[in-house]
Amino acid sequence: MERQMSLNLPVRTARAPEDFFTAPSNAMAKALVDLWPHWPGSKLALVGQRGAGKTHLAHVWAARSGATILPADGLSRADVPMLARGPVAVEDVPGIAGDRDAEAALFHLHNLVLAEGHTLLVTGTGTPARWGLTLPDLQSRMQGTQAAVIEAPDDALLQMILVKLFADRQLSPPPNLLPYLLRRMDRSFESARRVVSGLDAYSLARQRPVTRGLAKEFLDRGELQGA
Repeated sequence: MERQMSLNLPVRTARAPEDFFTAPSNAMAKALVDLWPHWPGSKLALVGQRGAGKTHLAHVWAARSGATILPADGLSRADVPMLARGPVAVEDVPGIAGDRDAEAALFHLHNLVLAEGHTLLVTGTGTPARWGLTLPDLQSRMQGTQAAVIEAPDDALLQMILVKLFADRQLSPPPNLLPYLLRRMDRSFESARRVVSGLDAYSLARQRPVTRGLAKEFLDRGELQGA
């Protein structure tokens, strides 16, 4: 599956249910998502650091529930009454903090979805109490939403995430690369994303395959800082 270095092939993010890796850090969050449609108050907040798999898990749920997924910053342009006719997932709610129109749209969507007897999934980094929303009624409703928390990953999950990120880029890393990267990178989902995307770009620029040697060169040069 090793990609030709001269080809800048598109990244295809795999978001099927079988592509979601369950580990101790995300098992509770996945279990809470799987409780649908029996969520307390018919809503759930899926929270975790960037790259934790919130979008992937939202897509897994949407495939099961038939939900519509949209970014929070698109709410002010959306047809809220139409959206409320079925389950809805709204991603990156903290991204609209301070945007009065978007916050008002989410508030109305929240109320309409529940009034129509459907369910609402919202996602964001940190707990809802720290999302910085400025509309008091919306903030209180988000704080009153049960949170499904994806915790920081352990090494086993990080290794699986690295494999998936490389596969999304149609790359097959050599066996000695993953343990080396785990020793050098920060223990976070975002660090895994930046390492893989940066290493991919570095290999393409130099027309060399992704190897442990290339990774060492990439990291020693501090290239990750700009990835």
